[in-house]
Amino acid sequence: MPNLPEAADLDALREFDTPTICNALELVVPGRRATGFTRRPLIAAFPELNPVVAFARTALIRSREPHPRSREEATRVRLAYYEHIAAPPLPSIAVIQDTDAPDQGFGAFWGEVQSNVHKGLGCAGVVTDGSVRDLDAMARDFLVLAGSIMPSHAHVHLVDFGGTVSVAGMIVSPNDVIHADRHGAVVVPADAIKDLPAAAALLARREKVIIDAAKAPGFSVARLRQAFAEQEDIH
Repeated sequence: MPNLPEAADLDALREFDTPTICNALELVVPGRRATGFTRRPLIAAFPELNPVVAFARTALIRSREPHPRSREEATRVRLAYYEHIAAPPLPSIAVIQDTDAPDQGFGAFWGEVQSNVHKGLGCAGVVTDGSVRDLDAMARDFLVLAGSIMPSHAHVHLVDFGGTVSVAGMIVSPNDVIHADRHGAVVVPADAIKDLPAAAALLARREKVIIDAAKAPGFSVARLRQAFAEQEDIH
C-alpha cells in the first residue's frame, strides 16, 4: 500500500466543506476541475453533519432479483465484506454502486442495522446511488449520501466488493481518500492533500474581497471591477 496520509493532514481537510475542497483542487491539481466528484444529486439524509474524510471501501449491490448464493455462501461473502470495511486504514467510508440500472435504489441496503454495523467497524458514512431507509433509527453521526429513500429492502444483496465503482459519476477505488458532506463527495488525490488547506485559505482571501465589497453600502459595477482587480494582487 502506498504511504498513507498523516492523520493531522486529514484532520485539516475536515475543517472545510466539500465545495471548498473541490475549489482548492482546481488550484492544486488543475486537471481535476471537471472530474473526480459526484456529478448527479444525492440525498443528504443528515445535512447537519460535519464533513467526513475517510478511506474508501467499495462494493456493488442489487435488489430486484434474489441472490444466487446458498445461505452459507451468502454469509461468507457478507462477512468478508465486513472485513473489507473494517480493514486499515481507518476511518473508512462505504462507496456502494447499485447495479440495478435504471432502477437503482429498488431496495434499500442502508438502514438501522447496516449503519450501526458499519459505524461499529470504523466506517464514518456511505456514498451510494442506491437507497436508504430507517432514517429515524440510523446510527448517530453517520454520514449518508444516497440516491433515494425507499421503504423496502426487497432482495438487496452484495454482488461484489473491493473493486473500482462508479457512484453518481464519481469513480472510486479502494483506499481512495474521500471528502464528503451534504453537497456530495470528491476523491482527493493523496499527493494533493498537504497543499489543499493553503489553497483553500488563498481562495477564501480572494473571495472575501468580492463579498465584502458586495455587502458594503454603495456597491456598484464600478466597485465590483475594482474588487476583481484587487483579487489579482492576493497570492
